[in-house]
Amino acid sequence: MDIVGRLGSCCTSAVHDVMREMGYDRFILPPNIRPLESDQKLCGRIWTFGGHPDRGASPDDTYMQWTAMLAAAPADHVLVCQPRTSELAVMGELSAKALQMRGVLGYVADGGCRDVEVIQASGFPVFCTFRTPNDIVGRWLPDGLGEPISIGDVSLSTGDFLLADADGIVIVPPERVESVVARAEKVMSTESDVRKAILAGMDAHSAYLKHRKF
Repeated sequence: MDIVGRLGSCCTSAVHDVMREMGYDRFILPPNIRPLESDQKLCGRIWTFGGHPDRGASPDDTYMQWTAMLAAAPADHVLVCQPRTSELAVMGELSAKALQMRGVLGYVADGGCRDVEVIQASGFPVFCTFRTPNDIVGRWLPDGLGEPISIGDVSLSTGDFLLADADGIVIVPPERVESVVARAEKVMSTESDVRKAILAGMDAHSAYLKHRKF
């Protein structure tokens, strides 16, 4: 199994615990970024871009630049957007389908989404902060394709790894992903042993003393 598959088999809580032990901080995206479907999980290398409100943009400006972004999005990556707007939907039905057809793994935005029911039915993973019918046409333009962004107190760069599940979203630097995954796999195996001990009747304190994990 490749590193993306192995990371995707981990849970964000285990990855969090490992990265904290390794001295990392500020690698968890804000908790208000949630999946459209509660049971969706997402993992992969990321491709970052930004955007900015522009009420002077023509509809054609928006369509030209947005579709150019969609056409540039690399397959087998997770797109992560910092739109710098809390009013507009920066993902919708046709865009989600275009990305899905390109082989993009999913989409994460510190912003809004529309056409939610159709996207849910498509199975394309989208994580966002809110839902609104308010679209970007003539109001917003993408920028900085592939360039670093910040979401909350987390700095993200194209090539970083992302893992998202029901608990939240963690960002893993590429130079440490192998060691993070190996340690997270060990943590999850130990937690499984603790779970088995508790289910067998051992009290929590004794289980902790035996496995030094809880």
